[in-house]
Amino acid sequence: QLQLVESGGGLVQPGGSLRLSCTASRFRLNHNVIGWFRQAPGKEREGVSCISSNGDSTKYADSVKGRFTISRDNAKNTVYLQMNSLEPEDTAVYYCAAGFGFALIQSWYGDWGQGTQVTVSS
Repeated sequence: QLQLVESGGGLVQPGGSLRLSCTASRFRLNHNVIGWFRQAPGKEREGVSCISSNGDSTKYADSVKGRFTISRDNAKNTVYLQMNSLEPEDTAVYYCAAGFGFALIQSWYGDWGQGTQVTVSS
C-alpha cells in the first residue's frame, strides 16, 4: 500500500495562492494517476484535479478551472497542486490519492494521504 503525504496547506487570504505537494516515501508514483480531492466541513469529498502518469493529461473540476494547476515531477516523485485566486469556498481538507483510472472517481483510487488543511479567510 502506498503511503502518500500531502504538504503545503495553511491559512491564506482570499485571492492568495498556495501550492500543495504530494509525495510517497517508499514507492514510486510514476506509474499512477494522481488525483487531488477535497472535503469541506459538512460536505462530501469531491474531486478537484487529476493528472496522468506521464503528466501529459490533466483534468479539473469546473469550480477550479483556470485557478488551479496540477503538475508532476516524476524525478522528484512529487505531484503539485498550484492554487491561485483562492476563495473562501476553497476551504477544505485536501487529499491526494493514487490510482490507475484517469478520472475524478474516488473509487478508482486505492491509496490516499491523510490530508492537509487549506483555509481561505480574511
